[in-house]
Amino acid sequence: MPKFMDVHHGMTGLTPEKFNEAHQADLAIQSEEGVTFERAWADTESGDVFCLSDAPSAGAVQRIHERAGHKADEIHPLTLSL
Repeated sequence: MPKFMDVHHGMTGLTPEKFNEAHQADLAIQSEEGVTFERAWADTESGDVFCLSDAPSAGAVQRIHERAGHKADEIHPLTLSL
């Protein structure tokens, strides 16, 4: 299954609790699009959030994020890894 890294900009004011809530919202519905979110990171200063997932497509990732209330600004396919 392809891997994707998506980026959300401007998620300012994130606390650990808010960050976990947003991630849990994705996890609760991810299977409906065949997505598996593996991990998420946040830079609380910039408000940038990064999510790593396995998914059938970038569109599937975006649909989950949109339904969870935080549309991704960028979605990058990861075609090589070490």
